[in-house]
Amino acid sequence: RSFQIEGMGTSFDELNRAFNDVINDFQKVRSEKEEHFHYLQSIVQNIDVSIIAYRKDGTVEMINKAAKQLFQIHSLKNVKLLEPLSAELVNTLLNINPGENTLVKVQDQDDILQLAIYATEFKVKDKLIILATINNIQNVLEEQETEAWQKLIRVLTHEIMNSITPISSLAGSVHDILSDLKPDFLRTGVSGTEESLTDVITAIGTIRSRSEGLLHFVEAYRSLTRMPAPAFREFPLAELTGRVENLMRDTFRERRINYESKVIPVTLKLTADPDMIEQVLINLLKNAADAVCGRPEPRIELRAYADERGHIQILVSDNGPGISDELREKIFIPFFTTRREGSGIGLSLSRQIMRLHRGTISVFSVPNEQNIFRLVF
Repeated sequence: RSFQIEGMGTSFDELNRAFNDVINDFQKVRSEKEEHFHYLQSIVQNIDVSIIAYRKDGTVEMINKAAKQLFQIHSLKNVKLLEPLSAELVNTLLNINPGENTLVKVQDQDDILQLAIYATEFKVKDKLIILATINNIQNVLEEQETEAWQKLIRVLTHEIMNSITPISSLAGSVHDILSDLKPDFLRTGVSGTEESLTDVITAIGTIRSRSEGLLHFVEAYRSLTRMPAPAFREFPLAELTGRVENLMRDTFRERRINYESKVIPVTLKLTADPDMIEQVLINLLKNAADAVCGRPEPRIELRAYADERGHIQILVSDNGPGISDELREKIFIPFFTTRREGSGIGLSLSRQIMRLHRGTISVFSVPNEQNIFRLVF
């Protein structure tokens, strides 16, 4: 807009200039506010923290891209529409107090989300707005858990090695000395000497072998704290799944397991350490083969694809008896195993490898129907 008065004298010319100066100032202020608004909008929309602004009744005023991607939605008119994902999440958002921090666990079909929610409150004209920031801290929690186990394992292995090593060494020395002296003891002719000496030598030998076995056992667990850094490179996933299938083919054939592998699309590529991920898949497939042992029509499937969040997922599923809720919380803990011959190292090692890849490993189970182990990169 402009202010135009012509042919009415110098006084009106001055008024004309003054009005136009005011209009220009208004335009400048409005332009600066528009720039500032778009600047803030760009920050809010492109920051990697999920943000939702909503009223007390749940009506959403603003939701950024990170929140849409987190909840896999295109738009959100009311936070109550998140109820199919998690009723607990909706209840938390509607009842959270300003300045409060809270944690909500959400099990979605593709992933487990540990959401840290912080809320603040402000007023715009007559509207009371709640601004909630939401962070998925699942990776952080798993990383802290892994670090805690590593510290514990380092302490335990150090103390056990220091105690067992001299026992093993002394037992070996005593065993050798008694074996050398056995002929001399037998020449004494004392009744029962041979039998007693044989028992002592056998007992010492048992102590020696068990001590050495324990040392090897502890040494195996030390590998959990000495993982090398991954050698990242891009490679076709189909090549990796093909190698794993070749390695496991004899096992599947012997146990008559129906195995199927799918990579969608076949050209799908992953940036990771192929040797490390191959080890994880072998661990999962061996566990699956044990799980379906004795089941009618045993079946294992490996499937790889890119999900809606743009993450590459690898799923290993089987029709085994399933895993109870109680065991699901423990199977990734070092030393824990449900198999008599198991070491309890495979899944904890797999989780650590996935942490080194900034990824996650989780399990979903339906009792007496199915187990699904999921790798998310």
